[in-house]
Amino acid sequence: MVGAACAELEARRQEVNDLNVFPVADGDTGDNMVQTLRAVMQELDRLNGQPVDDIGRDEIVKAVARAALLGARGNSGVILSQVVRGAAEELSSRPGELVDPQLVSAALASAAQAAYESVRDPAEGTMITVVREMSHRLATDLAHMPTARLDTDATDEEQNAALADVLERALQAAEESVERGPELLPVLREHGVVDAGGYGLTLLIAGAIAALRGGEAELPEVAHQAVTKPHEDTHESSRYRFCTNFVVLGAELPAARTLLPTLEDLGDSVLVVGDRTTLRVHVHTDEPESAVAVFDGVGSVERLDVADMHEQEVQRAARLTGGDRPLAREMMCGVVAVAAGPGMRRLFEQLGAHVVDGGPTLNPSTFEILAGIHEIPAPEVIVLPNSGNVILAAERAAELSEKEVAVVDSRWPQAGLACLVEHDPQAGLETNAHRLRGVLDDVATGAVAAAARDDKQGRFRQGDAVGFVGDELVVWGDPQETLRGVVARLSEGREIVTCVCGADAPLGRDAIAALAPDGVELEVHEGGQPHYWWLIAAE
Repeated sequence: MVGAACAELEARRQEVNDLNVFPVADGDTGDNMVQTLRAVMQELDRLNGQPVDDIGRDEIVKAVARAALLGARGNSGVILSQVVRGAAEELSSRPGELVDPQLVSAALASAAQAAYESVRDPAEGTMITVVREMSHRLATDLAHMPTARLDTDATDEEQNAALADVLERALQAAEESVERGPELLPVLREHGVVDAGGYGLTLLIAGAIAALRGGEAELPEVAHQAVTKPHEDTHESSRYRFCTNFVVLGAELPAARTLLPTLEDLGDSVLVVGDRTTLRVHVHTDEPESAVAVFDGVGSVERLDVADMHEQEVQRAARLTGGDRPLAREMMCGVVAVAAGPGMRRLFEQLGAHVVDGGPTLNPSTFEILAGIHEIPAPEVIVLPNSGNVILAAERAAELSEKEVAVVDSRWPQAGLACLVEHDPQAGLETNAHRLRGVLDDVATGAVAAAARDDKQGRFRQGDAVGFVGDELVVWGDPQETLRGVVARLSEGREIVTCVCGADAPLGRDAIAALAPDGVELEVHEGGQPHYWWLIAAE
């Protein structure tokens, strides 16, 4: 049942993502719900094959509830983890009884209570409303169900039929609740959508019914939902930038309610759920590091995951206006690249990388890189820091991420571009990292920029061109002759030279192309990067 429920949600995951506008339009509700349910499946796989009585119902429930908690992401994932916990605890509360419609009704009542308790300010019209109205419908219908209770001698077929019947009633209530959501929550009505989390729940229930009915039966069809109003660029973005999720482990952790005020000072959408040994924390904030620091000396912070909601909003808008990025497809190994300048960003994106904006100084924070890692739809990620100053932050982000991450020490953007050409998204992390590092070893780099000050040795004055090969100053003076000198040195024994032009480069493309030595192919691209007139790589 869990596998079928997850498969049904997975099949429409992007549809759920596109509906996501509350509490922010970050377009990841489907992703977060799938990830939470996958964690439950992995725990069930681990337990599979062991007799229930040998493990004990209580132990199974604790294991499943903890798996959901540890796997939860975002508002929807955390709330779903509490729905799973509430239902599972009720299902295990009566040893010796078969799971029957009456117990399912009680389980949904516990799930609804757990969902509401997980949210500081419950918003009606969302997934918590859907759980509550499913619970209410079953409580009302039980008196009219011929198989509300099952004896222990009921056959598997009788139990499956009874459970499918009760879940079909729950599904009908859920679909009605989802359709009524925009009447209760104005932001849904304004965007022409139903609640993404509530719709996701209907898919989960439909998948469970499919498993119970079997492959031959006519299965319930959940109507597709779509965004009915076009995206408007004027819609309000999230007040905060980073969706921050992590787990705190300890022996005697404080009660969740005592931590809420401090976290609410740092952001909004605060959720803290769990027990004295494990807490799942979710907060929208501009200061992920401060949210983590709240737990210094309290417990061990694990499974840190940071998502850039502003970037997610841009991606959702692109999908809804027909401009979906190629990056959205599934892959084994993705790439995060740090870059600055619109042309440089475009070059990296054309090669399949997710770009973290390095800003004028090419110096993003650890958490900005971590958010970039989160955006990659792949279990493994390579980070190209593209600056010696970014390597330590990239390595720290790799340590914090739950994904398998390797940092390939590209120290210049043009070197990162050169090695990225060899990346294979379908290959594994180890293979790609080895391949990209091999390319880096064979790439020579150079740069030309305007001198920031007069040279103490009198070689050049402020504003003159200065040219480097690697870290060595090799030529200076007139911009054209300086670039010619750098290109000539880099071209020795090489066949291809790439020149990426900066925002204030004083030469046009034709003048640059004319500087190619005989037998050397010179490629010219617009990068728009700050500070450097030209960044050059030779292969």
